[in-house]
Amino acid sequence: MIQTHIMRHLAIAKNISRNPKFWVIWATDIVLLMLALYFSYRLRFEGNLLETEQIALYTITLPIIFLVKIPVFYVFGLYRGMWRYTSTRDLANIIKATLVSSVLIVAILLYINRFEGLSRSVFILDAIFTFLFISGHRVAIRYFYTGSNGPRRFSFMPSHSLKKRLLLIGAGDAAEKILRELQTNPNLPYLPIGLVDDDPQKTGLKIHGVPVVGLVEDLADHIERTSAGEVLISIASASSTQMKRFVDLCQSTKIPFKVIPGFGEIIDGKVSIKASREISYKDLLGRDEVVLDQNKIDSYITGKTILVTGAGGSIGSELCRQILRFSPGRLILFDSSEENLYAIQMQLIHELGTLDAVAVLGKVQDVRLLDLVFRNHRPEVVFHAAAYKHVPLVERNPWQAVNNNIFAAQLVIEAAILYRVERFVLVSTDKAVRPTNVMGASKRLTELLLQAYDKSNWDRKFSNAWQKVQLQREQSSFFTDQFPTHSTRFMAVRFGNVIGSSGSVIPLFKRQIERGGPVTVTHPEITRYFMSIDEAAQLILQAGSMGEGAEIFILKMGQPIKIDHMARELIRLAGKDPDNEIEIKYTGLREGEKLFEELITDGEGIVDTYHEKIMVLRGDSCISCTTFHGYLEKLAEGARAHNGRAIKETLKEIIPEYHPDNDSRSVGNNEAFESERISQRLA
Repeated sequence: MIQTHIMRHLAIAKNISRNPKFWVIWATDIVLLMLALYFSYRLRFEGNLLETEQIALYTITLPIIFLVKIPVFYVFGLYRGMWRYTSTRDLANIIKATLVSSVLIVAILLYINRFEGLSRSVFILDAIFTFLFISGHRVAIRYFYTGSNGPRRFSFMPSHSLKKRLLLIGAGDAAEKILRELQTNPNLPYLPIGLVDDDPQKTGLKIHGVPVVGLVEDLADHIERTSAGEVLISIASASSTQMKRFVDLCQSTKIPFKVIPGFGEIIDGKVSIKASREISYKDLLGRDEVVLDQNKIDSYITGKTILVTGAGGSIGSELCRQILRFSPGRLILFDSSEENLYAIQMQLIHELGTLDAVAVLGKVQDVRLLDLVFRNHRPEVVFHAAAYKHVPLVERNPWQAVNNNIFAAQLVIEAAILYRVERFVLVSTDKAVRPTNVMGASKRLTELLLQAYDKSNWDRKFSNAWQKVQLQREQSSFFTDQFPTHSTRFMAVRFGNVIGSSGSVIPLFKRQIERGGPVTVTHPEITRYFMSIDEAAQLILQAGSMGEGAEIFILKMGQPIKIDHMARELIRLAGKDPDNEIEIKYTGLREGEKLFEELITDGEGIVDTYHEKIMVLRGDSCISCTTFHGYLEKLAEGARAHNGRAIKETLKEIIPEYHPDNDSRSVGNNEAFESERISQRLA
């Protein structure tokens, strides 16, 4: 072990010595060490170094200084850094190297002559001068490369007069990273001219030479005084209340403003001005960072083969991006949309650097393809996000909900059992609670189906499709007594609307605003829960680590939001005045739509988990797989006949709380008070 360690260091030293810059740094350090000792003697003896005795001591001590300090500097990595990127960690290493080398020098001199004729204060001064000279040398290198007097002046870079004068809101860690990036990258078209902050004690202080000019509340005055051309909100953890205040202040100034992404949006955790963007409604919802239990997620993701169905969709693609943070062994992307599947595969490979993202183009209902995927790749964790989610479209085409939401989920559930998947996570919806539309009812039935197939209820009743596949392969062992039980853990995750998803109303509102209106809202009182895509994906991963079997996890969505209020905020973000410049038109509730969505039903037995944003409903399904089989046959018959009424009647037979068609509006209105009360617990 020791020999290997020595050989590795010798190889590193050999590689470093081949770099011409190393010899320049090394020679400079030799000169600086000579000067440090020289000035130490000069200062100690009040400028008198002409006496023969002092010159002799200086001459004798100097070789010891070299023989000790240079090797110690190497050990502490002072010759392995790229000094154009000198940081506080490098300065800390210089301090350590200086102290250790000084102690060694004193110990050697004590051993040689017990310090006779030597002044102890000389070596204290030598340590101080050594640190100042060596660190000053490194800092000077960084300044040369990043300061205005360095190589920048020889480059064809844009002059300060061509750059936008940037004023930053926030004088914290995120702002410091932004300023550092602006200083080290002269190609960026911004010139930081000041910061504003809510903390009055920061006024007058500087970050990387940029002053804190005052308080945020005086933003308009600071913009006028500094001639700022753009404002950047550089607070990655701003709450929704703070963000609304910042946006209002920026809008009142009539100059462009942007925001940096919240921590939840940043996969690699790095804040960059290149990622700054226009304000979106998502910023006004709140930007609390999701705190994940990394170890629990690691334990079931890292090194495992993960399958994501609907991988090209809004939730599925974000799940894939978040899963990569935990180093899966292989990621299987299953989707029926060629364009979406290609987009997420290319992003994962070329932007996020994964080498093992397998794209499978096809429908989950293709049982032979599903069997091929599970047989060849043997996924250990499955996230089932594939589903139709658009309420009015599914309401008018209920047979598609049966095929794509119910039967597809059943096939994936059964495949998970057949191929011994460890964990199966179903992405559900708040519309499964007291459903008033086919989409919600199909997702609620899928939740019940998932619970029925759980290891505690399973009775080995598989669909005919799987039996045919197994018989064609002449491998029917899964239907014998060899596998009377299974160990797959099934769980569902239920949450509300997602900002930026394919079915979100926000893209529609934006297009309507761009056309000059009107913005169409179904009802002035319609209310929904909203969550950002990245937060939803992260909490789905966290919930997946909690399940023991048959649970429905419910994500806390915060306070419900009126769609009318959302539309007005989006109009204001576009620089327009609602009602005056952009009309808001109320069109009436659509088929299957209710005024108030819920995430839980009173009396469901919801309990909190150790994670502050996740609750759990324990499995209470009393429908067996055998009973379900009969219901599913009736649904299949209705779907084959494209008989919407028969499908809805069967769904109501399975789910008594389902109130289809025209009943939905009255149900939504009558439950307004109860929905508001329950929402307080979800906030």
